[in-house]
Amino acid sequence: MGQTITVAEAVGRTIAKLGAAHIFGVIGSGNFHVTNAMIDAGVPFTATRHEMGAATMADAYTRTSGRFAVVSLHQGCGLTNALTGIAEAAKCHTPMLVVSGDTAAGDITSNFHIDQDAAVAAVGATPARIHSAATAVADAASAVRTALLERETVVLSLPVDVQEELVVFDDDAVPAVPDVLRPGASPESLARLVDLLANAQRPVVVGGRGAWGAKRELRRLAAASGALLVTSAAGRGLFVDDEWALDIMGGFATEGAADLISSADVIAVFGAALNKWTTRDGTLLRSATVVQVDDRPSAIGLHRHVDVAVLGDSAAVADAAADAIEAKAPGKIGCRTPEIAERVRSSRYWKDQPFDSRSDGERIDAQELTNALDAILPIERIVVPDGGNVNCYPGAHLRVPDERGYCIPLSFQAIGMGLAAGIGAGVAQPDRIPVVGTGDGAFMMSLVELDTAVRLSLGMVVIVYNDDAYGAEVNLFDPYTDKLDLVRFPETDIAAIAAGYGCHGLTVRALDDLDGVPAWLDGPRDRPLVIDAKIVKGRSWLMARRHAQPAAEGEPVRIRH
Repeated sequence: MGQTITVAEAVGRTIAKLGAAHIFGVIGSGNFHVTNAMIDAGVPFTATRHEMGAATMADAYTRTSGRFAVVSLHQGCGLTNALTGIAEAAKCHTPMLVVSGDTAAGDITSNFHIDQDAAVAAVGATPARIHSAATAVADAASAVRTALLERETVVLSLPVDVQEELVVFDDDAVPAVPDVLRPGASPESLARLVDLLANAQRPVVVGGRGAWGAKRELRRLAAASGALLVTSAAGRGLFVDDEWALDIMGGFATEGAADLISSADVIAVFGAALNKWTTRDGTLLRSATVVQVDDRPSAIGLHRHVDVAVLGDSAAVADAAADAIEAKAPGKIGCRTPEIAERVRSSRYWKDQPFDSRSDGERIDAQELTNALDAILPIERIVVPDGGNVNCYPGAHLRVPDERGYCIPLSFQAIGMGLAAGIGAGVAQPDRIPVVGTGDGAFMMSLVELDTAVRLSLGMVVIVYNDDAYGAEVNLFDPYTDKLDLVRFPETDIAAIAAGYGCHGLTVRALDDLDGVPAWLDGPRDRPLVIDAKIVKGRSWLMARRHAQPAAEGEPVRIRH
């Protein structure tokens, strides 16, 4: 039998009933009651210091846990503060729900009034709203269903006047989110995939974030076809313990790994976008027939032409293809030879690649620093690279335990999202150490969330690659030496700032300074460790490779975005 409650309570209880795992938010008058309703229904809540942090934490929580998180925001300015984080989640197709207050219908003179639906749609998220007391439960359930089934970031607006209305609510009447059947491929497209892989001499199977549920099936398919395995950046860790797996494809790949991928004659891609970063502007695909498998028609061929499109679930397609290849070409070797095995082993990780250290006693080489930390820190970690000049060091040099041990919040290419993403991932997986790698510019624009990490007693490691600048811009515009003060800053004592928030701060200028890391690991790990790494200034290896030599004097700088 139902009970009479407010719409705000009914919406909160509906969202909780449908499986919300955690709430991240900043509370205002427009979201106070709906948030308390979710909390009262058993959903844990984390108060963040900024709405941007709330959105980013919820995004990372959802990505790394497989359970959907909720962002709770005040209307108007609370929503706009979170829009960059919402855009990141939307671009990554994170099935996340944002609950935002909204001004009453017609109250256009309110300071909080904006067209929230238009703002949300502008950044690629899906707008939804509570229309009335009579439709409140159905509207809320529809928003959750859209997020989960369509893999969209949905922003549910709750007008403050509607929130106060009364409705008869019955928990048992909340419509459940239906299960989704895994669609198989059409016989024609499956046959084409099977034929290509069965006859390929140098096949490669790529797994992206969209193939997380297909780990076993993709390994089986690769074994049947004699293929190497590799992941996109977003799928990193999917094949981590397979002897025939390269670590990562694209800009973060070692040169040896890139050589193996670019020599493939068939590349079968499952649940990955094939954007310019994954393909190195298409150069890794030039010699191959490319098959793209995805369950979203809009994803296939979005970034570049593919030779064969297979619409279907990654696991279902891979399993069916493996069955057919095992029958058609039993014992196929493909490129799984002793010579290739040695090349895979030596090319897999950056820690095994030779380099010349530039450490000088005052500043430490970023590659040397990261390789050392990779060896010191426990492998049960969640690696979170921020954006910018230095993101290749945490993004490629720090190894991961599996696919849920890596979260890369760079779909929007905003900097300053790493710290909050690390917190969200750490809340999702408390048995692992979040390891965030960020530049000093990105860190300084987001450091307010150190307070959140301290309140949570979160034992995370934050590596700040400190070159006293927005390093990417310094290196992009290095011909304009007389104008670079725009993106350079005085030396900042980041370790002291972190200590002021209650973290353990450690300044590192040489490898010997890392002695404080094992000491922190051996302690209670009840507060973050922030490493202020004074790194040698200059281009990272990724920027050096991606961007052309500086333009001649008087010529414009041409930037590859």
